[in-house]
Amino acid sequence: MIDNSQGPIESRLFIEGEFQPSSDGKTFSLVNPFTGEPAADVYEANETDVNKAVAAAKAAFPAWRDLSPADRGKYLHKIASLIREHEQEFARLEALSSGKPVSRYIDASVAIDTFSYFAEAGWTVQGTSSWNTPGQLNITTREPYGVVAAIVPWNVPLAYFAIKIAPALAAGNTIVLKSSEKAPLTCALGAKLIAEAGFPPGVVNVLSGYGPTTGAALASHMEVRCLSFTGSLATGRKIQALAAMSNMKTVLMELGGNTPAIIFPDADLEAAAAQTQFSIQVFSGQTCIANSRIYVHESVAEKFVPFFKSIFGAAVLGDPLDKETTHGPQVDKVQYERVKSYIAAGEKEGTLTLGGDAKRGYFIKPTVIENAPENAQIVKEEVYGPVVVINTFRTEEEVLRKANDSEFGLYAAVFTKDIDRAVRVSKLLEAGTVCVNCTSPCMPKDMPFGGFKASGIGRESYLHSMESYLETKAILIQADS
Repeated sequence: MIDNSQGPIESRLFIEGEFQPSSDGKTFSLVNPFTGEPAADVYEANETDVNKAVAAAKAAFPAWRDLSPADRGKYLHKIASLIREHEQEFARLEALSSGKPVSRYIDASVAIDTFSYFAEAGWTVQGTSSWNTPGQLNITTREPYGVVAAIVPWNVPLAYFAIKIAPALAAGNTIVLKSSEKAPLTCALGAKLIAEAGFPPGVVNVLSGYGPTTGAALASHMEVRCLSFTGSLATGRKIQALAAMSNMKTVLMELGGNTPAIIFPDADLEAAAAQTQFSIQVFSGQTCIANSRIYVHESVAEKFVPFFKSIFGAAVLGDPLDKETTHGPQVDKVQYERVKSYIAAGEKEGTLTLGGDAKRGYFIKPTVIENAPENAQIVKEEVYGPVVVINTFRTEEEVLRKANDSEFGLYAAVFTKDIDRAVRVSKLLEAGTVCVNCTSPCMPKDMPFGGFKASGIGRESYLHSMESYLETKAILIQADS
């Protein structure tokens, strides 16, 4: 039974300032991963709906572009205020749709801070000037693309709703955002608050649907000039190909990860254990920055591993709506079966020493695989579940080779009290973010976030995101008579 205990759940498309069903009336069923019961029937946008949303964004662009940063910022401040008023509702909807415990819900606070920052950031869009060419005053301007598309992930959907929308709008673009079919409800509520905040129709459009249909239509649309995507490497490759085959739109991507954490002998072992276990356990391991590979020096492994397991295994599995729960189910059956298959493979190649399938709905216990070979599937690939491989090492050279032996390069961590080693290892780790004596989900808001290698293209943060949504134009002015 669909949960309407706190009023009907909005699940329609938001196009040109109005909620509406899909043009063909098609819906898909969203299942509560904890109860296994339907959470909502959600409208699925097709190509016609995508065309309508892009046309609305294109029509709204000139007027939005020509507003002052302050006038655009008023709307961003308003949406931040409205999200603050509805934090508990957002947390409830996320628990219903993706199984994220309300005790671990951070999306609303991230969204509030992001919209608030970019409400003031539009003034930083600046060009340059030059007299270096005799007889000419030459200037550059930074200008919005026009219609931007955004495709957000299911693990922190409201956070990315803000992370994509706020800088794009502050830069003067209009936007069409596609939520994930696995977790569309908080983005739909976000759209409801966009309307309540009074944004001009068409400036923000929010669609729900699947990647091969809705997402592909956005990626190949000739009127979309820039697309920002956060999700899997496999999907990122498809989006990049569609973008190239259509209009060569600018594509920004934050893709997968396989984060290594290195524990040296002089590390604070208890602190390292506490932080690394939280990294892989939070959101039931369903984050691209979870440190799924831990390399601990062989001289301290016998101390570190018991510390780690005692905290990791103490997670409280249960109803995501219960504030005592710290560990929810996997987002759906597909993800649950995927994680189980990795565990089964890991048991054949290494040793399962903690956890495994909880045999309770879609729950996976906090799981440890030890001594898996470096070429094992569970070491090489992104599991996206509460599963960590712990291996030992002897030398710095050895562990750097192992840590960097991945197609991913999103995040890495090193634990040591030796500052020389910390600097040296940080330089040599192939990752967009390297933490010293801390680990994910540590993400300072003013630091660039993005990946090396197959983990992405571009960077996001308070100080870097707007750059991604602006073109640079050179204007050459003949100044002599």
